[in-house]
Amino acid sequence: MENYINTVIKPKLQGDGGEIDYVSYENSVLTVLLQGECSKCLIVERCLDWIAYEIKRDLGVEISVKAIRKKPYFWDK
Repeated sequence: MENYINTVIKPKLQGDGGEIDYVSYENSVLTVLLQGECSKCLIVERCLDWIAYEIKRDLGVEISVKAIRKKPYFWDK
């Protein structure tokens, strides 16, 4: 799962200024860390559904995706 996120999903999100990192995969729940443009996206649920769809289509595994959003450090100032 980690390899799929890093090689397939990550490049697609980076094209739009987003960043995604694999955190964990347990009990059919994939947890990812969203940064960059993804950290402030208003339609993040749609993207998470898209990731789950891509995984089901390419890997044949039905999962749910949970996101942790990490805002850039300079937003705290």
